[in-house]
Amino acid sequence: MVRRWCIPLAGAVLVVGSVAASAPAAAAGTASHAPAVRQVRPGGRMISPGSPLTGRSSPQHASQSTNWSGYAATGSFHSVSANWTEPTGRCTSATRYASFWVGLDGLNSSTVEQTGSEVDCSGGSPVYYSWYEMYPAFPHNFSNTVRPGDHFSGSVTYNGGSSYTLVLQDITQGWKHTVNKSLSGAANSSAEVIAEAPSSNSGVLPLANFGTVNFSNSAANGSPIGNFAPTRIVMVDNSGRPKDSVSSLTGGGSFSATWLRAN
Repeated sequence: MVRRWCIPLAGAVLVVGSVAASAPAAAAGTASHAPAVRQVRPGGRMISPGSPLTGRSSPQHASQSTNWSGYAATGSFHSVSANWTEPTGRCTSATRYASFWVGLDGLNSSTVEQTGSEVDCSGGSPVYYSWYEMYPAFPHNFSNTVRPGDHFSGSVTYNGGSSYTLVLQDITQGWKHTVNKSLSGAANSSAEVIAEAPSSNSGVLPLANFGTVNFSNSAANGSPIGNFAPTRIVMVDNSGRPKDSVSSLTGGGSFSATWLRAN
């Protein structure tokens, strides 16, 4: 997944697209509001070390990426789902970014259908929010409250033809979005559960210190993702130094990613 930021985080809200539910805004520092930015792009392909931003040379069974970490299975998939807990951003004055999502495609294809949550660091404070994207279309940010410790459930389902249903639920805050979208030409050739360092037009951005994020019930086609011999992906810089660590799968669908460095 490639998120493209053209300007740094700001304090206002950008909310685009239809939603199925809403919730009140949270206080500053714990709010869910997406920053006012242009060309926010939480979508695109996995980037392997040394690859261009397009990720065109990313191998099908890569074990390292400069923007993804987690697990990805290859094959023919009509659904992916997982639960995770929104981690706490540990921010300094540096502007940094981290996102957590489930999706189809992007490992070895040119589209990504995905939904997830975010914690970014702006002005020394964490900013929490959520979104979905049908890359290469622009993303849509939800306005609902997101706080650290919130329990999320996310899924992406291919319905046939060009139809997809994306569901994101914040179980803790009590809101849920069900989005029906169309996208032609998607391969449905991979299923992912990912922690990500977003990217700008100039490359991968510094990874926000999220501590540890825990994923559970990771599934593809309704079965534990571990049944598909998924690739474990570790995020690294272009020199191969790990930016986080990814645990082994337990129970076929649970793992954690732990922050190590920003870049």
